Amino acid sequence: MTMTAFYPIGTPGKPWGDAEKAEWLGRQRKQRSYADDVSRAIEGLRSRFEVVQYGELDYPPERYPLFALKSPGWRDQLPVMLVTGGVHGYETSGVHGALRFAERHAAEHAGRVNLVVVPCVSPWGYERIHRWNPDALDPNRNFRAGSPVAESAALMAFVAPFRERVLMHIDLHETTDTDESEFRPALAARDGAPFEPGTVPDGFYLCGDSARPEPEFQQALIAAVAKVTHIAPADANGEIIGSPVVAPGVINYPLQQWGLCAGITGARYRTTTEVYPDSPRATPAQCNEAQVAAARAAIEFVLTSAG
Repeated sequence: MTMTAFYPIGTPGKPWGDAEKAEWLGRQRKQRSYADDVSRAIEGLRSRFEVVQYGELDYPPERYPLFALKSPGWRDQLPVMLVTGGVHGYETSGVHGALRFAERHAAEHAGRVNLVVVPCVSPWGYERIHRWNPDALDPNRNFRAGSPVAESAALMAFVAPFRERVLMHIDLHETTDTDESEFRPALAARDGAPFEPGTVPDGFYLCGDSARPEPEFQQALIAAVAKVTHIAPADANGEIIGSPVVAPGVINYPLQQWGLCAGITGARYRTTTEVYPDSPRATPAQCNEAQVAAARAAIEFVLTSAG
């Protein structure tokens, strides 16, 4: 079914202009605090990490410092493992899963890897529980040269000096009911396209890289997360969100072609997690733990496979 008139901003069939974007921005409200939830947690980790401010977002009247955590005693001969969260600010477990991993488990591989954790790529979106930035742009479609999205450009610039030395990158996301009730309808309205309703997968799944899928790596993560929460099944078409399921809980995307965060490095092992916090079979705490389990399993698999 296609719905041509669904979202309350704009004219069906006509892409948004500046007026529509301004109307959308005027509806956004701060609902939680990046300073309290994220910056304070990062400050509490200074004794265990090198805390790097890799940029700052200027969205008047507010400014948002962007932080990364790096292993202390960085050694150039060690492989780099990258964990990112909060590319979509509304995806809560991506942020808090990354912070929990850093707090509780980062020391497990001390001296074996250079670890980089970026807990919240999009703090404005985190505070407003939104997918986009204030310009109505999705950071996770704009990790590309000359990106118009400040969040994406800042992360790429930060990673650039060690980009080719990253062996593993796991990007922590979640899929919520608001994908269908708000974000996909807003996207269709913004682009002047018809809205075609879809379904939200019930459970955890991974988006691997179609150019370099590394199926054993993906399945190692699925096996680890299955001990924490349930894995999303394929739908009646053998798909998850419109993509063929290539193994239990795994689909593949062309990460770099689509400008997705998990494609920003030369990592051999890369993936995007997705959990479903609105499931009646999962709690927010389980979703956080699923993200942690995936990150731990990713590092352990790579270290074991690399000998």
